[in-house]
Amino acid sequence: MKSSNSRKKIRNAFQSPDGHNGKASPTTLDTRFAKARQKLNPRRQRLVRAILDSADETCFLSSREMAKRFHIDATTILRTTQVLGYGSFADFAADLRQYFVSRITPYTALKAATREKRSVVDHVDDSLDKAIDNLNILKSDLDRRRVIELAKLIKRSRHVLVVGLDFASSLSYYLAYGLLALGFDAEAPIGTSGNLQYKVEVLTSKDVLVAISFGQCLRDTVESVLRARKQGVPTFGITDGSTSPIARYCDAHLVTPVVSPSFLNSYVAPLAAISAIHVACAHIDPKRSLNRLRPTDREYASGHRWYREPKGFNGDLP
Repeated sequence: MKSSNSRKKIRNAFQSPDGHNGKASPTTLDTRFAKARQKLNPRRQRLVRAILDSADETCFLSSREMAKRFHIDATTILRTTQVLGYGSFADFAADLRQYFVSRITPYTALKAATREKRSVVDHVDDSLDKAIDNLNILKSDLDRRRVIELAKLIKRSRHVLVVGLDFASSLSYYLAYGLLALGFDAEAPIGTSGNLQYKVEVLTSKDVLVAISFGQCLRDTVESVLRARKQGVPTFGITDGSTSPIARYCDAHLVTPVVSPSFLNSYVAPLAAISAIHVACAHIDPKRSLNRLRPTDREYASGHRWYREPKGFNGDLP
């Protein structure tokens, strides 16, 4: 009972105004298509399906460009989106992009990028521009209150288990290492699925599990969240959308964009979000943080951890 009450308090502290019930759900466009299917004649049903099947090519088209692609008039496109329940084509296009992102693979992302007639320098610049866009979106949309609530939860937790696998393992390590520096008992386990399972099984309501995964989300990461929830362990997610499995199943989450024109996610925004979490953890109790870091002050100034040039070294390599 105590574990259940603690869990309710945690969920209430993090709960967003709209909330979520933890059940799997399709994208908004999937839902609208399913509801409107009987209102669409067979020709328009085939049109919608064709748009969805080629979302990597259609998600950035205007209504006129899309009409030209399917050899129909723009009015047919607009009326079809209206039957789906959209007030404007722009709203439909936004959900189409979300539909595409939820199903994107490294291959489809790179394939789409290679169709563009750009130089390598152009692709590099595009990647940097997208990273800056992601940071700007994060700065605008980041829920500061949830960052602070997470910092409070970490402070009162006995142990912090950060689960981020595959490419996200770099993010989980960064989060855990920063927390360790501040004196929190944190770890980012690596290795087999069994090792991760054993780590989760020893958690209790006094601990917290932070899960990091994006897009469709990795199975082992999601299953760690589900296992932790069954044990009454508080869970928090870092993901790229409010409909991802991590967002749906964690008690609370932060959304960080990872949009990239390449075959890999851009982790600039998630890294910035994790840095914000470190800052919140440091300033939630600054006296504690200073006491923890004070012994390292001398090491940074004169410790053997850092490389020093030998006496008399003139800069010449051997």
